[in-house]
Formats: sequence, structure tokens, C-alpha cells
Amino acid sequence: MHKVTPVYTFDWYIKWAASLIVIAAVMCRSVEEIPRIYDLTFSTLGTAGWLYVGLVWHDRAIILVNSIILFVLLGGLIRYIV
Repeated sequence: MHKVTPVYTFDWYIKWAASLIVIAAVMCRSVEEIPRIYDLTFSTLGTAGWLYVGLVWHDRAIILVNSIILFVLLGGLIRYIV
């Protein structure tokens, strides 16, 4: 069975947007002068996007990893804000 990822569907756009957002988060993380809130915010948004994609695709590995990462990031984001 050859599985092909759909293109130009809503989840395809979310996948690519989330990937670019995660890359932006890593770039923010690598520059000490950029406030940590940017890294946390971008990481949270990108991870939430990938979690959505995992749910749409019914991909348990993507769901598991991104659920845990999102939980940890939300905790960090709340701690930073409070």
C-alpha cells in the first residue's frame, strides 16, 4: 500500500504553517537577546498546529508527541506570564 500525503488541503496548510512557526521558535531560542516569550509562544502555536494535523491524520505518534510537548509548553507559558 502506497500512502500519499494529500496536498493543498486545509491540514496540508496547517502542517506547513506549523512547521514554519516551529522553525521561527527555534531561531528565537538560539538568539539570547530575543525575549523567551517569543520562543514559548511560537513553540506552543506550532506544536498545537502539529497536534491538529496528527488528529486529522489519526497518527498516534504525532498525537502523542505533540500532546506532551503542548502540555509542557503551556505550563512554561503560564509560568512565564504569571
